[in-house]
Amino acid sequence: MELEGKTAVITGGASGIGLATATQLAKSGVHLVLGDIEEDTLAAAVKGLRESGARVLGVRTDVTNEKDIVALRDAALAEFGAVHVVFNNAGVASGATIGTPTDVWKWVIDVDLFGVIYGINAFLPLFLEQNEGHVVNTASLAGLGGAPGMGPYCAAKFAVVGLSESLFQELALTGSQVGVSVLCPGFVKTRIHESARNMPDELASYNDEPAAQLIADLASQAVNAGIDAEVVAGAVENAIRTNKFWILTHERSAVRTTELRLEWMRGGPPMRFDLMAATKP
Repeated sequence: MELEGKTAVITGGASGIGLATATQLAKSGVHLVLGDIEEDTLAAAVKGLRESGARVLGVRTDVTNEKDIVALRDAALAEFGAVHVVFNNAGVASGATIGTPTDVWKWVIDVDLFGVIYGINAFLPLFLEQNEGHVVNTASLAGLGGAPGMGPYCAAKFAVVGLSESLFQELALTGSQVGVSVLCPGFVKTRIHESARNMPDELASYNDEPAAQLIADLASQAVNAGIDAEVVAGAVENAIRTNKFWILTHERSAVRTTELRLEWMRGGPPMRFDLMAATKP
């Protein structure tokens, strides 16, 4: 896809991978629509991008609310007349498989999985009608291999990988020119380990639990040892331009995780998650 003059919508666009990708795409002449739940952070991101010369619109968006995603799409169409890329990127992480309350599970899955589903349902019909467009879904290395202390997150990200593969196969069967990519990074220097800042008030007490604090501390160490978000942004742009499905910023870990699962399936030893290996590209 030639990007200059195209319009991209990015959820979770006010910080981390979302903002880094917006900044990268702006350099290529892409018009931007950023959706984010944090209004002050969103306003600051839009201001900074506009000062750099980008054409950008910010829309306060809760990706767990399908009506918000539809409103984000409509705002993009009203401002720029068309959309060519949707980056379903907003994400949170919280909770282990053992002992995490059901409502925390629901919150993580609503953001990480249903935020992607709503994005696909809102934007894909546009892309199919114009026979042009690209869907990027943010999954994770945690969508390729289960990790301790990350049950809800892994469940959601595995699902994102699966639905992205299914979407790819369906588009291929129809001969559509619409592309799809799935982003499976390891640890990246973002604020995902601070996901509790956006947790609904009625769930906030969970973060005071010792187990939740321990997981948050470990996640903080790994995230801060990760790669820069700008590296991921470059990989996302390249995948859109070249219609590449897998975006593996930590390719060695991604491939090794898959190899270890295969060995396990064939009767070998259980695979083990190497936390620090997931910080290296």
